[in-house]
Amino acid sequence: MRNERFPVIVNIITACLITMLMSLLVSCGGGGGEVPSSDDAPADPDSSYEVPEFRDAVYEESSAQGNSEVLVDLSGVDEGYFALVCNSDAKTKLQVFKGDEVYTYDVVLGKEQIFPLQMGNGTYTIKVMKNIVDTKYSELYCCTAEVDMADEFDPFLRPSQYADYNESSNCVKKAAEIAASSADANDFITGVYNYVCKNIKYDKKKAENIQSGYIPEPDRTLDEGKGICFDYASLAASMLRSHGIPTKIIFGYVGDSGDLYHAWNMYYTEESGWVAVEFEVNEDEWNRLDLTFSANGSDSRFIGDGSNYLDVYQF
Repeated sequence: MRNERFPVIVNIITACLITMLMSLLVSCGGGGGEVPSSDDAPADPDSSYEVPEFRDAVYEESSAQGNSEVLVDLSGVDEGYFALVCNSDAKTKLQVFKGDEVYTYDVVLGKEQIFPLQMGNGTYTIKVMKNIVDTKYSELYCCTAEVDMADEFDPFLRPSQYADYNESSNCVKKAAEIAASSADANDFITGVYNYVCKNIKYDKKKAENIQSGYIPEPDRTLDEGKGICFDYASLAASMLRSHGIPTKIIFGYVGDSGDLYHAWNMYYTEESGWVAVEFEVNEDEWNRLDLTFSANGSDSRFIGDGSNYLDVYQF
């Protein structure tokens, strides 16, 4: 998975997975990481996974503030997100600050977009910047938001730019099919895991030609049956979040040398743990889910007990 680049990470070389991984990647049908049901005993036919209410994230034009080039809607900040629309005539970036932390995004012009407030409660500064020349940007708009979420999981239970879905999305409908036959949350997670492993293959050509500014489309990944690690993470997050499983999209480094830039997921469940791809998932903790490697049959050096992973950014 070489030369895979993601525009949101500032001053980080975004080569996803180097050439030595190519020999490890095979199709899911040829040695993927399907896992059994979370329980050895048969599921109780009278029990089923109770899917929580769908948590949406929308742009409310009537609540937006800004100017002729950018409008920012802060009406959803206490639910873990904000929205914006930008009509600049040049490349535009968004920076979100809280204390010493900063997240940078490429903005899709003319489109309503949702961004997570993943750094917890407190004061956020939101800056929208327009490209002037080369790598120089000028500020289009700046505002602050006081965030006081009642549920810390809200940013990871709603749609956002990197997990773009709604109740009508095909990936959400597929997740609903899986949930309908799941005994509990763990069984549902296992079902999503197995579905993605069986049906999505790694797209080497796409990885070699990906352009700066790439943003995944979960339904497109589902329809085409292939993608890069960003696509895997986005699809899994969309399917799980839409059915009540808090799920993060993580960017970071993986491997013994720690120099393989990559994207994967972490999810949270209060129920008992399950076993997947040679590492045990614990209850009441965020747990790692790497569908790119799992679906393509890579060995445990890149999955294992999690010690080979370095989380850098979470979305």
